[in-house]
Amino acid sequence: MTYEAEARTLTVDLNHKLKVAQRAMERALFGVSLRDRIRNENIRRRTKVTDIAQRISKLKWQWAGHVCRRTDGRWGRRVLEWRPRIGNRSEGRPRARWTDDLKKVSGSGWMRKA
Repeated sequence: MTYEAEARTLTVDLNHKLKVAQRAMERALFGVSLRDRIRNENIRRRTKVTDIAQRISKLKWQWAGHVCRRTDGRWGRRVLEWRPRIGNRSEGRPRARWTDDLKKVSGSGWMRKA
């Protein structure tokens, strides 16, 4: 489930889907059905698995630190700093960017903290 998660933009919907899939896998691991009416917290306590959202957040910070430490001029760092200025903006709310999660946690100086 965490394959390529550090490079993906995490939206609320995607985060919810990952959590649902993790809970389904944990229930399948113990052979527990939804009809058994066992709380997710009890199953999580028995499996001792970390929450998928926390794991992905940790992986994303590790990847951000890796990209920010690069000094050889590869495209990863240049893409993070690139701000396109062509054309008209589309209607509605702007789509979530990869750096939005990082900025939400640590502000605009996230590159130094990563």
